[in-house]
Amino acid sequence: MKMSSIAIRIYIAAAVACFGGAGLPSANGQQNDAPRIENARLETRALSAPLAAELQSWAARSTQPQWTGYAVPQVAGNREVCCNYNGSWNQGCGTCRLEDGDRGINMNSSDASVKLEAPRELAILFRAENNKITKIRLVSTECTLDAGGLPFVWLTGVKPAESVALLAGYVHDEDFERHGDNRPGREALMAIALHADESADRALQSFVRPEEREELRKQAAFWLGEARAKPGFVALQKMAKSDPSSDVRAHVTFALSVSREPGALDEMIRMAHDDESGHVRGQALFWLAQKAGQKAAGAITGAIENDPDTEVKKKAVFALSQMPKDEGVPKLIQVAQTNRNPAVRKQAMFWLGQSNDPRALAFFEQVLSQ
Repeated sequence: MKMSSIAIRIYIAAAVACFGGAGLPSANGQQNDAPRIENARLETRALSAPLAAELQSWAARSTQPQWTGYAVPQVAGNREVCCNYNGSWNQGCGTCRLEDGDRGINMNSSDASVKLEAPRELAILFRAENNKITKIRLVSTECTLDAGGLPFVWLTGVKPAESVALLAGYVHDEDFERHGDNRPGREALMAIALHADESADRALQSFVRPEEREELRKQAAFWLGEARAKPGFVALQKMAKSDPSSDVRAHVTFALSVSREPGALDEMIRMAHDDESGHVRGQALFWLAQKAGQKAAGAITGAIENDPDTEVKKKAVFALSQMPKDEGVPKLIQVAQTNRNPAVRKQAMFWLGQSNDPRALAFFEQVLSQ
């Protein structure tokens, strides 16, 4: 499995969209920035108060379930979003049914071609019931939504910075670490990360301060790498050197592995070599293996030879096993033949045995014939 797929399966939870829907006509017959909304008692309304106050007032009147939403510019990138049918992955698009609890909500980052003719927009959706907001979801404004027959208020004139400030309150909610489908804080974090606005960089950077909860720092670190380009990389570099938690720093190695910034690989190599924690060095080696390439291979073999911790050496051997076979198998054979540490040689032999590679079989035959 490619590293980018692992990243998405573990960390991304958000409402999904498909392409090809038409915008909602406004009163003057022109299209506005709304997605196509079906099966809804729909009202379009211009924002007339600060966004937080508007939503608070709307939620306070919600004795029965209802939805509201607005659109903001989406950060640049090749992220395509599609409805996830009953937990399956990368099947075609369909109508996103907001009231269907069986529908998965995922975002997919891929190298597939996507519509890039114009800046893309993201709809932020809120569901309220019993006088409080209970769900946050994200959809492409190119998506078709089925609101399940509920009232739906579409807001226009929302400023991205106001949206980020509103969502940040949900990220700081005490229920952020709760598991399950109803996790507004995690959806809010993803929504912030996908805003094409500098306020999103500042918000994410505030979430990774050492005084914040570890789980929030980990999740925010991922989004810094995945979505925030150069400002995200700079923040990760700072975390890599100064975060007090080895668990968080280990997670930073993963976040760096999904970053597209040129310096990310060098920072992973530095962590694999210099971090005081063997756990962090081992994780850096693992994610370096997913990147492959000459630099990554050199860092991994260097750890096998020079790291003072045998457990880190063994993790480096495992990292070799994760590299493309044409790169990893010859290096594993070399380690099995020449490394002076018997535990390391044993580890290399084990992963060669798991490779099902003809070169490994030839090596074992050579060893057994001696």
